[in-house]
Amino acid sequence: MFDIVEVVVTSGDGGRGAVSFRREKFIPFGGPDGGDGGDGGSVYVVADQSLTDLRAFKHRRYYHAGDGEPGRGKKQHGGRGKDVEIRVPVGTVVSEKAQVGGSAVSGDLGGQGERLLVAKGGRGGLGNCHFASSTNQSPRIAQEGEKGEEKFLILELKLIADVGIIGYPNVGKSTLLAAASAARPKIADYAFTTTSPVLGVVEVGRETFVLAEIPGLISGAHLGRGLGHDFLRHVSRTRLLIHLVDGMSSSPVEDMSSVNTELSLYDSALAGKRQVLAVNKVDLPQVRARLSEIGAGFAAIGVHALFISAETREGVTELMTQVFNLLERTEQGAVTHPVPKKIFHPRPRVTTPAVHREGDTFVVTAPELERIVAGMREADPVVRGQLRRQLQRKDVVRALTKAGVKAGDRVRCGDFEWEWQQ
Repeated sequence: MFDIVEVVVTSGDGGRGAVSFRREKFIPFGGPDGGDGGDGGSVYVVADQSLTDLRAFKHRRYYHAGDGEPGRGKKQHGGRGKDVEIRVPVGTVVSEKAQVGGSAVSGDLGGQGERLLVAKGGRGGLGNCHFASSTNQSPRIAQEGEKGEEKFLILELKLIADVGIIGYPNVGKSTLLAAASAARPKIADYAFTTTSPVLGVVEVGRETFVLAEIPGLISGAHLGRGLGHDFLRHVSRTRLLIHLVDGMSSSPVEDMSSVNTELSLYDSALAGKRQVLAVNKVDLPQVRARLSEIGAGFAAIGVHALFISAETREGVTELMTQVFNLLERTEQGAVTHPVPKKIFHPRPRVTTPAVHREGDTFVVTAPELERIVAGMREADPVVRGQLRRQLQRKDVVRALTKAGVKAGDRVRCGDFEWEWQQ
């Protein structure tokens, strides 16, 4: 089962605005009519309940939305780039991978059809008709389209089940799942038989709930040892846990405490989930002889133990009935310990011009102006004059003056550099 992958997504670039003028017979003063470029396509992640794992990403890790088309004359706008939808199973958590390490949660897709915008397409550039004014009736400047965003994403599937079976490896979790449902997990006499979560549907009367066998863990699982993270990431969504303990263990109480310690070290919210303790393998004579001793050990720490045999199904029906009754009370809000939901707050685009010095050059950072400069195909006096008007209009001159620019200094914006004149 593929339950965590990394993908690279890139939204489309915006189309370039057009520099065009009306040239029609009998219309001597046509004026500018350059249309805007189309917006680039965006990338969305969409939850789809027909998918069960992230296997589709095994051979495809790169996704690119379509670029916007350039504008044309007669104020014709360019077409919008095609969006891309990445379909993932319900229960997928999307995180953005940081370049310096770590990641930040962008969204949690917990329901069918939920959509998350992960890379927004670049805006199309404005055509020259937007730069006409009473003092500049023939603008020969237009904007380039914005560049799309590139994101490195981590897609992490966290199983959505009502109840999870937790415990050390080889305590009988697979056998219990097979005994309580129609699921047929792999069962063998060695540790880590189950390497990925397995789901089954349990029937109690006319009602049902989803039971998940979670891979076993060892000490240090919260640090990723063994199958630690594979175990722990899937526990967070369950509303109730069946804590299965091996009756053959020399200290069942210590086994339970060790597993709960790993839960709390990974996420403190997991330690607050309601648990039902079940001691397995009571069909074995050596375990049956210790029932009073094991029960007293758990009673001493305030825990009520149920005794079952997943192999012979002894006590399994009673266990599932008790679990279902607790689920109903949890649904009604009697006792719940939800995991806090993380909310993504996107950063706004920078619009205020800023100036800093690199040696003897004043560097202007102004996204709107940079797009105009990038669209300049020639630097004749007319275009320079029109650029200066844009500098004045966008408060760049004020920022440069405040930074101490003087006549003769070099000024750079984007890839264009010129000598400043007062």
